[in-house]
Amino acid sequence: MPDGHTERVDDRRRTVFQTSLMSALLDGVYDGDLTVGELLEHGDFGLGTFNALDGEMLVLDGVCHRLRADGSVERASNDDLTPFAVVMPFEPVTGFDITTRMSRADVVARIIELEDSQNYLFAVRVRGRFESVVTRTVRRQEKPYPPMREAVKDEAIVTFESISGTVAGFRTPLYERGIGVPGGHVHFIDDELSTGGHVLDFVLEHGRVDICKGSDLQLRLPLSTTFGEADLDPADLDDQVRNAENRSPR
Repeated sequence: MPDGHTERVDDRRRTVFQTSLMSALLDGVYDGDLTVGELLEHGDFGLGTFNALDGEMLVLDGVCHRLRADGSVERASNDDLTPFAVVMPFEPVTGFDITTRMSRADVVARIIELEDSQNYLFAVRVRGRFESVVTRTVRRQEKPYPPMREAVKDEAIVTFESISGTVAGFRTPLYERGIGVPGGHVHFIDDELSTGGHVLDFVLEHGRVDICKGSDLQLRLPLSTTFGEADLDPADLDDQVRNAENRSPR
């Protein structure tokens, strides 16, 4: 069982900054007008993607990384553009050490126990030694862009074994359906910052989980024709999100 649990009262307000909507991404709005440089002005921790879905994004310690479909990683340029991203200032408030083998489901269950409410967005950072991490990363898309359910059909799945690194991302309230990704959404990068991807599953040998609560949401919408014409409330929205993230509703 995990030990080393730390917790304190968290009454500080933190703003979660987001550009565009998950429902827009699902509908094929893959070009945005926000630069990585502008994004980093709003937080030092987060995730998202890049224009044309050219790699997954992971922001750690104020550095934006591009995780490519072949599993490689490069530092993003401040001039790179994003169609969807979520960032916030990361200040661990609660967390726990892991000293025995735990699956992703085990870690998530423990995180839920520590959250003081399911009505806030929580940033989660898991650092440690992983027995395995299964990732997938969508490939760069060409115009005319297909909807996300088509774009993810040929994405690359990569499994990393016996690797040290960080799984990081957000647990988002279910009422944010269509705005963000309800439930868990996390990306992985190794300690050498050389490989990673969008996480499907993992097994952690030992490590540390830190959690930070967001209280405010600042939402920035693209001023583009494609966003203005997008179908942001399709009847099968929940199914599309699960297909894009390849996970259960919770």
